[in-house]
Amino acid sequence: MRMMQFSDSMFPVGSFSFSNGLESAVAQGIVTGGPSLREFVLSAAHQGATCDGIAVLAAHRGATAGDFSAILAADHAVIERKLNEEARTMSTRMGKKLAELGGRLAGETLFNKWLAAIASGETPGTYPVGLGIAFAEMGSPEEDAFTVNQYGVAMTLLGAALRIVRVDHLTTQEILFEVNQSAGREYAAVRDYGLDDMSNFAPMIDILAAVHVKAHVRMFMN
Repeated sequence: MRMMQFSDSMFPVGSFSFSNGLESAVAQGIVTGGPSLREFVLSAAHQGATCDGIAVLAAHRGATAGDFSAILAADHAVIERKLNEEARTMSTRMGKKLAELGGRLAGETLFNKWLAAIASGETPGTYPVGLGIAFAEMGSPEEDAFTVNQYGVAMTLLGAALRIVRVDHLTTQEILFEVNQSAGREYAAVRDYGLDDMSNFAPMIDILAAVHVKAHVRMFMN
């Protein structure tokens, strides 16, 4: 049930405010319907596993071991791999909101320490690291935190798609089901990776995000 709560699209961290590049993909004619949306979401989910997902695991392990320096290292590793302004903004805004809410739900001690480090500029405060801390503080396994991150990547895009792409709820649920099926395989593939193995190579998504920042008309935040 904790997984359900933290992965719910109504969980108040602001994910509904962002499209993760989808709005520009639609405007540029890259995503036009169900098949192209599926490819876009599956690519983003794989990217999430090989980058942010590794940071989730590192933060969870750092929090479990009481190693705050490992949490900070994971935080910096995430932000250093966000090449576009929109991705950095999304990750840090959602991260700070998760820290504030997670402290009330999972335990304030570690989250307050992390929030103080964010306020002082010592660390950026990214969403994947917040997830790792939250699930460690609740005593939930790292695979649960990883899965919630994967679910969040997909739902951010699919929630946006229902507003700007000609798809229905059946199509988006089919795509989400496919992402859910792949989460276990993605975890198995990266669970032994370290921060140096994090990979965020997705040039088209970075280009689309850069286009979105300068767009005159947009529905979603940058």
